[in-house]
Amino acid sequence: MAHTAVRLAALSQQVLGRPLPIRVRAWDGSEAGPPDGPALVIRNRRALRRLLWKPGELGFARGWVSGDLDIDGDLYEALERLSGVALHREQNPLPASPRAALDALRPIREVLALTGPPVPPPPPVEEVRRRRGVMHSLRRDREAIRHHYDVGNDFYGLILGPSMVYSCAYWDRPDATLEEAQRAKLDLICRKLALGPGMRLLDVGCGWGSMALHAAEQYGAQVVGITISNEQADLARKRVSDAGLSGRIEIRIQDYRELADGPYDAISSIGMAEHVGRVQFRAYADTLYGLLRPGGRLLNHQIARRPAPDEAHYHVDEFIDRYVFPDGELTPVGTTVSLLEEAGFEVRDVHALREHYASTLRAWVANLEANRERAIQLGTPGRVRVWRLYMAASALAFEQNRIGVNQVLALRTPESGLSGMPPTRVV
Repeated sequence: MAHTAVRLAALSQQVLGRPLPIRVRAWDGSEAGPPDGPALVIRNRRALRRLLWKPGELGFARGWVSGDLDIDGDLYEALERLSGVALHREQNPLPASPRAALDALRPIREVLALTGPPVPPPPPVEEVRRRRGVMHSLRRDREAIRHHYDVGNDFYGLILGPSMVYSCAYWDRPDATLEEAQRAKLDLICRKLALGPGMRLLDVGCGWGSMALHAAEQYGAQVVGITISNEQADLARKRVSDAGLSGRIEIRIQDYRELADGPYDAISSIGMAEHVGRVQFRAYADTLYGLLRPGGRLLNHQIARRPAPDEAHYHVDEFIDRYVFPDGELTPVGTTVSLLEEAGFEVRDVHALREHYASTLRAWVANLEANRERAIQLGTPGRVRVWRLYMAASALAFEQNRIGVNQVLALRTPESGLSGMPPTRVV
């Protein structure tokens, strides 16, 4: 009689101190757990070995990416239930006394009896393994960016849609399409920067050129867009040429640290600062400050995390670091504001858009699911599973206020102190 799922459910309850909140379906066809809602599908013994050798998020991620683990049913509901398990485990760590530790090891020994050979399975090929050079050096940042962004422009097009904007949209009305919400976000930024004809705009981390195109077409700006992704630059240049805007937009493959052609009237940095890193952020702020003319504005659009109880020992998310954004780091919005001020900026406005990003991610997940077979043809099954998991989990993180996203409008205030800002907030 098939009984693996029943044994796993009982072992999980011993370890966690409570029943699993999700149904388990094992490779032998057995099931256990709540009859309602989604099921965690354990396809083979290798999935257990992954969880045993890397308990927690990374082991689950490796099982998911490789296809050893799956979800039958609503992915969002399953992730919500499983996140509750992780939180309970953090609040109830394994006991420290020798006798209690031995008791805690008994379920592990029982799991070992189910796993087969006690050898750690190799990680899926989509995982970043070795990284060369000093973290956030020019070379290492280029490698990290290319891991995530140089996976095919057509692949991104399936997910992002025609806008080709890979950052939080602005849903200014509930019935807006993703394309309309992204256009509204770009327009919001242009208005905050007070762009006008002939103004010189630097778009840091320009992606596929959508902000540059909007600023030039709708506001008459002269735009320099920089990226360190070859594939992004190739498509951005084509879009600029097709729009007949080559005389107003220049797309460069260039790191922000290599810029020396200021001053600019305005700078937009949309979803790029997450790649800068904590140790480099002050230098990033100093660089952008030096590139602005007095009276010029910076719009820094950046994901933020909640402050950690002990910032000195904060660690980045393992799944995101290994599979999605190598070396990416999130900081609290207060840290970002403080470092911008230390660089000389006057912070004039902080606009939280947390719920907007949740809606954006759900739209991207829907696009991926609707185009799954084509996405697999353009990438790999593992790559598609990485994206589906990371975007769905991120949507929940925004909804649950574990992370946020903010537009920080900052000014290089002239010596006169006259900001040139409107007396009331206008967006």
